[in-house]
Amino acid sequence: MGNLFIKEHYFKFILYIAVIVLVNIVGVTLFFRVDLTKNKMYSLSDASKEAVATLSEPLTINVFFSKNLPAPYNNTEQYLRDLLAEYAASAGKHFNYTFYNVSSKEGDLTKQADDNREIARNFGIQPVQIRVMENDEIKFKNAYMGLAIIHGDLIERIPAITSTDGLEYQLTTSIQKLNNKISALLRQKDKIHVTMYLSSSLNPIAPLIGLDQLPQLAGEVQDTIKTLNAKNLNIFDFKRKDIQTPEELKLIAKKYDLMTMTWPEIPGKNIAAGRAVAGLVMEYKQNITTLPLISSVALPLIGTTYQMVAPQALAEELTTVMEKMIGINKEIGYLSDHGSPTLGQDRMAMMQGRQGNGLQVFDQLLSSRYDIKSIALKQTAIPDGLNCLIIAKPTQPFSDYELFQIDQALMKGTNLAFFADAFKEIQPQGGMGMPQYVPIDTGLEKLLTHYGISMKPAYVLDKQAYKYQLPPNQGGGEQTIYFAPMLKENSINNTPEFMNNIKGLVAMQISPLTLKSENINKDQVMTTRLLSSSNQAWLMEDKINLNPMFITPPSDPKQFGTYDLSYILEGRFTSYFAGKKIPKKEIAKKDSTENTQVDSKTNKENTAPKAPKGLVAQSNIIKLSKPAKIFVLGCSQMLHDNMLDPQGQSSNATFILNVIDHLNGQDQIAAMRSKQQTLNPIAEITPFSKGVIKTFNIAILPILVILLGLIVLIRRNAKKKQLSKMFND
Repeated sequence: MGNLFIKEHYFKFILYIAVIVLVNIVGVTLFFRVDLTKNKMYSLSDASKEAVATLSEPLTINVFFSKNLPAPYNNTEQYLRDLLAEYAASAGKHFNYTFYNVSSKEGDLTKQADDNREIARNFGIQPVQIRVMENDEIKFKNAYMGLAIIHGDLIERIPAITSTDGLEYQLTTSIQKLNNKISALLRQKDKIHVTMYLSSSLNPIAPLIGLDQLPQLAGEVQDTIKTLNAKNLNIFDFKRKDIQTPEELKLIAKKYDLMTMTWPEIPGKNIAAGRAVAGLVMEYKQNITTLPLISSVALPLIGTTYQMVAPQALAEELTTVMEKMIGINKEIGYLSDHGSPTLGQDRMAMMQGRQGNGLQVFDQLLSSRYDIKSIALKQTAIPDGLNCLIIAKPTQPFSDYELFQIDQALMKGTNLAFFADAFKEIQPQGGMGMPQYVPIDTGLEKLLTHYGISMKPAYVLDKQAYKYQLPPNQGGGEQTIYFAPMLKENSINNTPEFMNNIKGLVAMQISPLTLKSENINKDQVMTTRLLSSSNQAWLMEDKINLNPMFITPPSDPKQFGTYDLSYILEGRFTSYFAGKKIPKKEIAKKDSTENTQVDSKTNKENTAPKAPKGLVAQSNIIKLSKPAKIFVLGCSQMLHDNMLDPQGQSSNATFILNVIDHLNGQDQIAAMRSKQQTLNPIAEITPFSKGVIKTFNIAILPILVILLGLIVLIRRNAKKKQLSKMFND
């Protein structure tokens, strides 16, 4: 009997060992893990899965990472291996990655490691210097911690991976940058239909309006399409239609918002009265975009002038619109004149030895994701096909014609991002005295009010504000900067996907916003408040003084309140210029004199051709926009270098970039970026609540543990007595 018990015991032991081995084998092939973090920090984002799942051409990642690195760099390598394995699990056959051994073996550099280091150098990956602790001494050593992503003939590099923060975001955006255009074009089953509506009846009158090359325009457009097709896998299907009948002309012009031209009979030139249409229509699925072939501008004194589109400019616009239609457009506009801050370094200020007004960090962060097109509205029009136009603190007035350009860009579906400011700061001469704050009135305010939102000329001050640590020579301690509100908890709307995980922001000199409900068609436009102040905020109006020493909160509790600070409006907006005439373009004296030149030899004036009497060119005002978005933040200071970090990991930088991504239809990227947010302020609670929590942790919780222990002890003793009674009986 005893031998049988021993045999059974060993049999169970061997069986358990076999089960454990089999479970481990199954675990290798059926690996899975559960990410229990709230932000899913250790799970691959949907944007990352989509980026590698849609690869249509081979993409290879070559990783060069030195072995046996000290903490925390060893964890970085392991995290990178796990991350690439996750990418591979979500990707198809086109995704590959390789880790190259670049470490020496027992102090000697082997030939293989030497060759791999040469490969790394060819890809532009150089060793970085890290600090290590050896034998109680701090030493520095060179280590390879970079990778190269190869897709066709294109290469993207991440030369130094010293932290896991934002690594998935870097990898995914780099893969998208390489893959988007090629994959998107290869996936297209539908053509973009390009139809040129150009009436041949325009040819006789063209020389009279300075368009001598108009008869050659059709051939130039066709050649431009042919060239673009060679670069973009023949995605364009081109047709020309010569519309002649008045009924069809009227129908086509109304349907596509094309320019129409009418003129009376001109007997001296043997030209009959006529009507014509000119424009280029791009159609893709349900999207339609119209590009002008001829533009007319009404100039004071000079009259109406006509210009024909240049082939190079047309190619750029066709490409931009095409990329937007198939979902790969990454070009955004930035208003660069009207007193807006310089995007990048303010070199003029540096040369003059004064404080610059450039947005260097903002430019760096944007450039890593988008191609930025600077738009000087005084010299050039807003191009069609832009996903987003950024307008940051303009201080100079806009003409009605310039406001018309912005309004019509919105009507065509270009999203607008306004980083406004209520005041312009004017420094005193000689640097002595307090600066003056003059309200800004550029004309944009009436546009925004028409769309449904207005900004009050005031600054929001808040008790819940940034606290500055005073240096010891100033007595130490903290000084509250009331005009720099700390936004957290209920002040931030985390409902939109691109706002998820943003738990805290610091604003500076921010102005309150108010919705104009009477101007908002609730059936067409949806409004979302993104930011607000705490309920301990008040306004500084009229006389502005931002010296912290002279700012104290109001003594009357009734003066405190909550103020809206940022909104996003989405939907279909009505044009500000609906029912109005198209404004004339204002020109400076310098520009007007350039149109009239005097020949010194003949003493004759060379002027632009004067349009025949009775010629009318009609461009329709788009009265109702395509689906579009308007973002408004009453704080341009948030774009300045002192409010953002170059790595884009601070909450302020994440918020700004997420907003731009949302305006460009990149919500998944915004959600992925937000996963890395580490700022998570503790919720503000009342002193009574704090006392209850302390009492529970210090007194009640230990008592509960003791009671639980007593219950377990009592149950054990009862069980012992029951067993003893059973065997004794």
